[in-house]
Amino acid sequence: MNEINLKDYKLIIFDWDGTLMDSVARIVSCMQAAAKKSELSVPDVEEIKNIIGLSLPKAIKILFPSCSAQQAEALITQYKHHYTIEDKTPTPLFNNAVELLTELRGCDKLLAVATGKGRNGLERVWEISATKHFFHTSRCADEALSKPEPEMLLSILSELSVSADKAIMIGDTSYDLEMARNAGVASIGVTYGVHDKDVLALYQPKAIVDSLAEIQSLFSI
Repeated sequence: MNEINLKDYKLIIFDWDGTLMDSVARIVSCMQAAAKKSELSVPDVEEIKNIIGLSLPKAIKILFPSCSAQQAEALITQYKHHYTIEDKTPTPLFNNAVELLTELRGCDKLLAVATGKGRNGLERVWEISATKHFFHTSRCADEALSKPEPEMLLSILSELSVSADKAIMIGDTSYDLEMARNAGVASIGVTYGVHDKDVLALYQPKAIVDSLAEIQSLFSI
């Protein structure tokens, strides 16, 4: 690992939560609040962190395996309400996010997002962070099968007419790296989000880094 040159890749695909935006704490607090409001057993922090990156319906099936379809729908509604209106936990971009995106665009790279967020959620955080202009396209959890299925990445590759060997996925969870592997796409794992180095290493990423600044230094642009 760590022998990688960005010049080898035309398309850089980022996960969002836990990779570009420091939103893990907010996701956890909102899911706990939604469970409490729905009078369900409140999952602990680690349980919630381990479903970040999945679509909400898939995450809820894992966290609340015995809840009914009606309860799951209510949970999703409560979660979205808390995330967008009630919860004020800060969700800043990670350090060097804008610098990295600016540098990549300056090198004529294609940039994309593949996220467990829904479309409305991604558009909202793009507006808040003023980062939408960096990306050529994106795929969300309500537009394709949930990670780790490869559909998001395959759809992005098709839209941008890029072969799998010319793309690389950057993410903080096993779901990101497994999705990349399933799509035949290289990957980079980041340790400052959800999963640690040992978990990420199971999916044989090209590199595992501890910061976005390290990604900048890894790539010889």
